[in-house]
Amino acid sequence: MVRRFGWIGLVAILVGCATQPIPAIASLPGFFSGLLHGFLILFSLIASLIVDVRIYAFPNSGWWYDFGYFLGISVWCGAFATRPR
Repeated sequence: MVRRFGWIGLVAILVGCATQPIPAIASLPGFFSGLLHGFLILFSLIASLIVDVRIYAFPNSGWWYDFGYFLGISVWCGAFATRPR
């Protein structure tokens, strides 16, 4: 039991040291870009299997981009959840 928590602690320490580079672009993708990327996630996923396409924009503006992305994905999830069975 102690050994398992030792590994978890080591991984937590190593992950805690990770940093992200400072964005070099002036205007970061925001809410509407996140919304569009969320709408297009199904097509982006299929394209990422064939060519080098990112599904999630990095760097982005943070919480607002994530919120738009979530709303865009919710459209797809809601459409599949409400279909007749």
